[in-house]
Amino acid sequence: MKGFLVFLTIVLAAAACGGGASTSSSSNGGGAQAQSAQSGAPGQGGSKSVTQPGDTTGGATTGGSSTIPNNVPALQGPPVIRQAQMTLSVGSVTFGSKLAQVRTIVETEGGYIAGTDAQAGPANDTQPTQLRTGVINFMVPATKFDATIDELSKVGTLESEHITGTDVSAQYVDLNARLANAEAQHQVYLALLAKATNTNDIIALENQIGQITAQIEQLKGQIKYLDNNTSYSAITVTMTESGPVVQPSTSDSWGFATAVSQAAHNFVATINYVVSGLGAVGPLVVLLGLGYLGWRRRRAPQPKHA
Repeated sequence: MKGFLVFLTIVLAAAACGGGASTSSSSNGGGAQAQSAQSGAPGQGGSKSVTQPGDTTGGATTGGSSTIPNNVPALQGPPVIRQAQMTLSVGSVTFGSKLAQVRTIVETEGGYIAGTDAQAGPANDTQPTQLRTGVINFMVPATKFDATIDELSKVGTLESEHITGTDVSAQYVDLNARLANAEAQHQVYLALLAKATNTNDIIALENQIGQITAQIEQLKGQIKYLDNNTSYSAITVTMTESGPVVQPSTSDSWGFATAVSQAAHNFVATINYVVSGLGAVGPLVVLLGLGYLGWRRRRAPQPKHA
């Protein structure tokens, strides 16, 4: 048992040295690795080739991205994750046609809709029609990102635009170096398992193989995520429908119609003031009149009786 453990330690140390050399080689040749990542074959040193969604082999899409179109051209330069948020204002009663126009632009540029959420606002006295607003999320090939932004800007009035980019070259190289090291250790464990005869040794090796296998799958998932997000860019468009334009009233160059309107308004306002004043003073006038009549009646001379 001790001899086996010594042998296992020596083998693992040799594998670690080989993985370190692979990591150093990847760090020194970072530019080449980044270019290799763009062409669909990231990482060397015994690692499996991880292809981008646009790479095909024998007419079939590889890299586990069958849900993404396979006609994406290869990117040039370092891998960058680009995203954009846009806010567009469209005319009244044109929301449906503008939404269809956005979908057509996305399909023409080789992208796909990831989600759509549209709703209509409430109508009221000042706004008799229901104004609609919506949010469209979609993905387009990274090579068509700028062209798509330009086309979307023509759909309506551009209210706001926010574009971000994240360079993931260093992360890409690091993940592929770690994947190569993990796969090398996996092969060592498999070779030791084939030669092991002790039950405890077999169980220990199988546990190690399970852990290293989970690590390999995790690294592959992270690499695939970078592949998809550098090959395709996310764009979010918030589209709002503006209210109808209020038509201005006809101008009165001579001012005659305006004067007549103001005179009629003043006449009605004067009558309103008079009626309101009479309503407020009327009861007081009646009471004063009744009091005066009573006072006169008392002051009047009484008739003399014979």
